[in-house]
Amino acid sequence: MTATPLRDRLEKAAPFAGPQPVNVSVSATPYVWRNPTTIKPREWIYGRSIQRGHVRAIVAQGGAGKTILSVGEALAMVTGRDILGQRVVGGPKNVWLWNLEDDGDELARIIQAACKHWNISASDIAGRLFVDSALDGAILKLAQSGVSTGLQINRPLVEALTAELIARKIDYLHVDPFVSSHAVDESDNMEIDAVAKEWAAVAKNGNCGIGLAHHVSKAGAAEATALSARGAVALINACRSVLVLNRMSEEEAKRYGIEDEKRRRYFRVYDDKNNRAPPSDQSDWFRMLSVELGNDDFGGDNMGVVVPWSPPDPFEGVSVDHLYRVQCLIEQGEYKAHHSASNWAGQAVASVFGLDVDDKASRARIINMLRVWVTNGALVVDERRDANRQIKKYLVVGKWANDQSATPAGGVALQGVAPEQQSATLHTSPRRGGSVAGAAGAGAQVSQNRFVADNPALGLAREDDDPAVAAFDRGEGFPNG
Repeated sequence: MTATPLRDRLEKAAPFAGPQPVNVSVSATPYVWRNPTTIKPREWIYGRSIQRGHVRAIVAQGGAGKTILSVGEALAMVTGRDILGQRVVGGPKNVWLWNLEDDGDELARIIQAACKHWNISASDIAGRLFVDSALDGAILKLAQSGVSTGLQINRPLVEALTAELIARKIDYLHVDPFVSSHAVDESDNMEIDAVAKEWAAVAKNGNCGIGLAHHVSKAGAAEATALSARGAVALINACRSVLVLNRMSEEEAKRYGIEDEKRRRYFRVYDDKNNRAPPSDQSDWFRMLSVELGNDDFGGDNMGVVVPWSPPDPFEGVSVDHLYRVQCLIEQGEYKAHHSASNWAGQAVASVFGLDVDDKASRARIINMLRVWVTNGALVVDERRDANRQIKKYLVVGKWANDQSATPAGGVALQGVAPEQQSATLHTSPRRGGSVAGAAGAGAQVSQNRFVADNPALGLAREDDDPAVAAFDRGEGFPNG
């Protein structure tokens, strides 16, 4: 059906024929000051994503992981366990999964695979998990529209649904997908707005949170956002929270050292429109595992199960002394900046950390470490001619790790400096060609605490935390010399 332009619909609309009000009076209400501690808090059900009385959307490409994520969230809520890293507020919840694409057998496969992986028993979910499928007869059409009838809300269904939510004390209802829960023009903002507002009314009157899974348009196939959702934007506008799922990109796979053929097992989730909770600049990452159901003689169906995953931290276990040793090697040699060069600076990093530059994960880690050190000024890109008189980019030492007068502003290794290493010995800058051992004997020893104190952004140690540092600042030198 072709949507009638909004302007034409307004021009053809009949005048309001209801009873005309008389003696209209409008009065502004003065705001009454309230103690903020007495204001009723928002009722969160699951993390900061599901709120009682409100609707959220879950937007993703087909096959990105919406269904198995919704099953994982449901099992977390009904068991009260934070299996996906989100807190279940107030203990176990009652959850209703209403799927409009898959039949009951397929849903059972997904649910039982997740239960098998997470060691969830029948008694753990008894009486709290409810599952229905449109393919098994549980049709859900909240509204429909036609040329002759216009938009019609299915009031009997709305009332029956609300009554069941109340009777079962459902905390969260998940509908997958939204497009199958109505029969209106999904490109018509007025009609979609009416359907979305009806779902919001069901959430409020049913005293539960509601999730509406939604697909993206073809234009949003590369990188999904809230605005990539197919059809009218009215749905996104009506939701309080919009979770967006994206598969791991090729660039992200390279950054984290994930083989390209395996990157589709990873996806990230972030709230692209949460005006009820503090914004977050980080995505939650998940990985898909394969769980064998054992439902035939050959092992049975293999089903996807979603588990939390964290990108590798390139600075895990890295100390200031590690950086100093890398700087010493780079100072002694000629190392190029690009990782394709045979004398790449990553060779120096690999030597210090015992890494293999031919290993994809190790190579990605080294690239990330070098990128941060260049950003912080510990290493500097220097363009000069090589032996063939061609201009090439080299990495050279910038601000030495123990250079008290020019320490990197944000800390050499960002948050990667290991707090547990408290006595790493740093040295004065060696001459080109000098050995690390020679440098150790040439200059005064400066503790790692001194370096950390000069970098408060590290959040590890301050001057007044270390008497030796304070003594050094007073010109008294360090104890024992």
